[in-house]
Amino acid sequence: MKSFFQHEAVTDNITVRVAVSYLSDQSRSSDMQWVWSYHIRIENGGDQIVQLMTRHWVITDGRGGVQHVNGDGVVGEQPVLVPGQSHDYVSGCPLNTPSGKMEGSFQMLRGDGVMLDVAIPCFPLVTPATAT
Repeated sequence: MKSFFQHEAVTDNITVRVAVSYLSDQSRSSDMQWVWSYHIRIENGGDQIVQLMTRHWVITDGRGGVQHVNGDGVVGEQPVLVPGQSHDYVSGCPLNTPSGKMEGSFQMLRGDGVMLDVAIPCFPLVTPATAT
């Protein structure tokens, strides 16, 4: 069975999986507005508790314009994951071009006090050909 998640990165036994979907009902090409949702799953495959403290996104539009987004936690949470546990959340990204990409990192505090920079895999934001 094929995984729901399309993209994956592993850093120090922390796996970040991403599934992305184009939101045609929220997109308006006539207004130069295209919108995607993305589902993130963070899995703690290590042997220590970790807490997601901050995030850093690099969002690149189809013209090569880059936006950096930083903030505490994800969707208002700073989840704690014990070994073997995962955390899921869904968020969205609007662009003023019909394509682009996202990538970034989560800064996670491990139980031993070490701060980890956990990779979020690069994933494309692509409008289906019929929706441009």
